[in-house]
Amino acid sequence: MKKKILLTVSIVMSMLAMGMLVYIMFRKPVENVTREELVARENLQEQSSEEKTEENSEEKTKEGREEPVEEVTMPEPVLTEKSQEMDNGILIAIDAGHQAWEVDMSALEPNAPGSTVMKAKCTSGTSGRYTGLPEFQLNLDISLQLRTELEQRGYQVLLVREDNQTAISNAERAVMANEAKADVYIRIHANSDNNPSVHGALALVSSSGNAHVGHLYNESHALAKTILDAYCVETGFRNRGILQNDTMTGINWSQVPVMILELGFMSNEQDDVAMAKPEFQKTMVQGIAKGIDAYFEQ
Repeated sequence: MKKKILLTVSIVMSMLAMGMLVYIMFRKPVENVTREELVARENLQEQSSEEKTEENSEEKTKEGREEPVEEVTMPEPVLTEKSQEMDNGILIAIDAGHQAWEVDMSALEPNAPGSTVMKAKCTSGTSGRYTGLPEFQLNLDISLQLRTELEQRGYQVLLVREDNQTAISNAERAVMANEAKADVYIRIHANSDNNPSVHGALALVSSSGNAHVGHLYNESHALAKTILDAYCVETGFRNRGILQNDTMTGINWSQVPVMILELGFMSNEQDDVAMAKPEFQKTMVQGIAKGIDAYFEQ
């Protein structure tokens, strides 16, 4: 019995000894690490983990999510001294006198509001004795160019007609200027005379005693003078002065300062040929525009 027990103990002890030998042979060496070094290693691991998280986040943003776009604010437009003057708040109404021959405007209309005197709604006007240019076309050419020039100078412009075929009576034209609340109403015409030697430009306004527009006389006269003077200086045309006329329907229906500019005599060779030239028309337009500027600068 004792021999069996001793044999069993011997076997167990041998097995334990062999196990210890195997452990010693294959175990990893234990580093001699201080507490401070362990803490440092933990911090380094945490930092590495955070960096990996950020890298992953950036990758996700690039792959599956739009990055926030910085809002771009457009700068306010800088207005130069010239551009600030481009809208002066002044409305100019321009009537290119007459209409094409084929437009029948022979029906009558009152010469003034409430008047029993009746006149034809409109006529086709005269034509160049030497060029054959119709007055209605000359008036329209100048008016269209004048609109462009005035808009470039900062004015707002109402052009009563933009073609030769639309039927608009003289009274209706004035009413258009009234309803638009124009500051002034300028009617563009050309003249004619049986005497071909008569030449130059002139202006027409009502008299101060006109029952309908007499109260506008001072302003209308000032408008006519500044435009006529500037126009004649610019073109070199003779200044034939300002005439008073109370029979013009387009004047009598106006509720704003109004005048007619007779550009020149289409019955005179010098005036007629000059006014038909595109380059000289630019000079004519400059003269009118300078006169309008002078009126509003008073």
